[in-house]
Amino acid sequence: MSNETSKPDPNEEPSAFDVGIDDDGTIDTGEFEDPRDARIAELEAQSAQYRDQALRALAESENVRRRTERDKEQTRLYAAAGFAKDLLNAVDNLRRALDAAPKDQEATDEAVKNLIVGVELTERELLNAFEKNGIKRIEPLGERFDPNLHQAMFEVENSGKPAGTVVQLLAPGYVLHDRLLRAAMVGVAKGGAAPGDRPRVDTTA
Repeated sequence: MSNETSKPDPNEEPSAFDVGIDDDGTIDTGEFEDPRDARIAELEAQSAQYRDQALRALAESENVRRRTERDKEQTRLYAAAGFAKDLLNAVDNLRRALDAAPKDQEATDEAVKNLIVGVELTERELLNAFEKNGIKRIEPLGERFDPNLHQAMFEVENSGKPAGTVVQLLAPGYVLHDRLLRAAMVGVAKGGAAPGDRPRVDTTA
């Protein structure tokens, strides 16, 4: 009996036990009898990998597009916030001028009457411009106090009103769409039952 170690026959076809994946991710051609089958399998694996990468890139591109659109919309909606804040004091001063004007129209000089009319028109035009750009005035007299929209300056003893009711308005507030520009400055009643909670408003303007 011969003790010689059998040597592999160079002409022998690779068996199924020769199957494997190389370190670089390619398929070991020992899995296939025909090298063309190995090449096809390798290309199919690469195609699946590239498809997965393309889908990931497409999803990321869509996320970037949506964020960009959202940022553009936010910019469009709130671009006027800083400018509007600068105009609030001007609107307040117009109202103060009207409140200080003589109430007796018969005794008022014609020139003063015309001046009052001019101030009223200016105030109205400014408020109309505010409205067109999504800026609304908050005048909560008689409403329940909302810390999201109102700033309590003092409390008033008033047993005839529920606790937390706005009974005096010192200065109106303003919102730009759903974002607070300035809280309304108010006096709040003490006494009675406290009103319930109200939904929050964005105060980051």
